[in-house]
Amino acid sequence: MTDRLYYNDPYLKAFDATVDRVDERAGRLVVRLDRTAFYPTSGGQPFDTGTLGPARVVEVVDEDDGSIAHVVEGGSLSAGQAVHGDIDWSRRFDHMQQHTGQHVLSAAFDRLFQVRTVSFHLGAAASTIDLARELSTAEIAAAENEANRVVWEDRPVAIRFASAEEAAAMPLRKEAARGGTLRLIDVEGFDLSACGGTHVSRTGAIGVIVVAAWERFKGGHRLTFLCGGRALAAYRGLRDAMTGAVQKLSVLPEELAASIDRLQTEAKDQRRALNALQSELARYRADELAASAETVALGGAVDGAATCRLVARIVEADANTLKSLATAIAARPQHVAILVSAGAPVLAVIARATDVSLPAQRLLSALHATFGGRGGGKADFAQGGGLTGSPDAILAAAREALAAQQ
Repeated sequence: MTDRLYYNDPYLKAFDATVDRVDERAGRLVVRLDRTAFYPTSGGQPFDTGTLGPARVVEVVDEDDGSIAHVVEGGSLSAGQAVHGDIDWSRRFDHMQQHTGQHVLSAAFDRLFQVRTVSFHLGAAASTIDLARELSTAEIAAAENEANRVVWEDRPVAIRFASAEEAAAMPLRKEAARGGTLRLIDVEGFDLSACGGTHVSRTGAIGVIVVAAWERFKGGHRLTFLCGGRALAAYRGLRDAMTGAVQKLSVLPEELAASIDRLQTEAKDQRRALNALQSELARYRADELAASAETVALGGAVDGAATCRLVARIVEADANTLKSLATAIAARPQHVAILVSAGAPVLAVIARATDVSLPAQRLLSALHATFGGRGGGKADFAQGGGLTGSPDAILAAAREALAAQQ
């Protein structure tokens, strides 16, 4: 069993130990020591990193036999060797701030609203707690204020040990999940919880607790929060984004939301005007294209007509424009439009007038069978994309398919 130095002194940054055993697991070197200050992943808190002599510690695992396995890279260690360990202190202290902040924030929700914390996760960029029920915005703000009051009072955070029987008589925020000797984290006069994680020694070291976001989750609420250095980094990001936005829009910060609303309204109006202009332009282009239609023999036409007016063209346009043009052309009696885009991958649109008996979707399927891509439609209109041939080859194949429909 490994002596866990972090249990009593989470501020221990360096230590000396003896290598008990060295194994290989999944191609990686795993080292066990007689004592360690490295924290293993447990209780929602990630592992520490750092160095063991010449090796880098890249993962720390709590083993079932009570030992702690250090997964290392870049160095050679052997059983019986004396080794010096150094903790990555910036990572450790960040975890201490977040974990202690979680205790205080969870206790605030419990004290003010009797809402239990179901689970906790300490992530690389932000942390979350899952609460047993949904809360209002006002309740979340009240708990956030209460948690920061405790932070700024700079209360002591003590480590205590008690048997399961002794702990049962104590005002623990939640019942301990295991028996034996329990390690308790005591935030003076505010929270007492069984926990094996690393914590700051006074609440003031948390700095600040900020609830960054929340969402409904499994009948309750999942809250994302930031403490200390992470809160500062998030503030800087928001500050820089805000500064950039107000400079671009030439407004004051308090005018930003109204300015964005105005820009969105203007953009919608401009899109509507643009769509109207594009529709008008499509009608003119459709007139131009229809004027160049060629007469093509077509058996099976409605009302005994033996021909159709075919517009088969390569057009520099996007899918919406092709659709508008083809639809406008096919609005004319006896007209059929086969329009192919000039760019790759090629788009194809086929439309026909109501008095022409031509299965547009079958014609498109013939193109997809030769040139790939996907699409579909109905008898009077079909469109597809992703065709891999040249526009000229696709248009020629469409003419052949049209002839085959007769």
